[in-house]
Amino acid sequence: MDLDHLKQILDLVRQHELSEFEIEHDGLRLKIRKDTAGAVVTVPAASPGLPAVVVAGAQPPAAFTSSASMPSVAAPSEVVEADIELEVVKSPIVGTFYGSPEPGAASFVEIGSTVKKGQVLCIIEAMKLMNEIDSEYDGEVENIYVESGQPVQYGERLFAIRTK
Repeated sequence: MDLDHLKQILDLVRQHELSEFEIEHDGLRLKIRKDTAGAVVTVPAASPGLPAVVVAGAQPPAAFTSSASMPSVAAPSEVVEADIELEVVKSPIVGTFYGSPEPGAASFVEIGSTVKKGQVLCIIEAMKLMNEIDSEYDGEVENIYVESGQPVQYGERLFAIRTK
């Protein structure tokens, strides 16, 4: 994948105002996601064997739909090391994510908070039942992927925790 292909993908993401875009081609997986401030964050990760996935209903550029072989790009070692140290807490159910026990109250956890195994991280409301989601790890919250009030799917990432 060369710089022109990356620019073409970024232009596509901007043009269609996508919040997230993911593609895999010849063993190279590229995921582009806008953070909460609207800045584009790209995370290349090599993961062979998975089909190409496009999020938010966009089609990949024509250059990636052909069967022509392209040189694969290895992921930077820094990204791989960061993934190894972080544990991801995923949603066990479909519902609505709430980061605090009630509107206006302080959040259960924030980025940088130290958490212990069994500590409540959030609540997911499903069918009018409030389900507390507990930490499976001791560590520090590195990222919160969901905003309060946002719907979540089964298996969706909620938190990244740097384990101790």
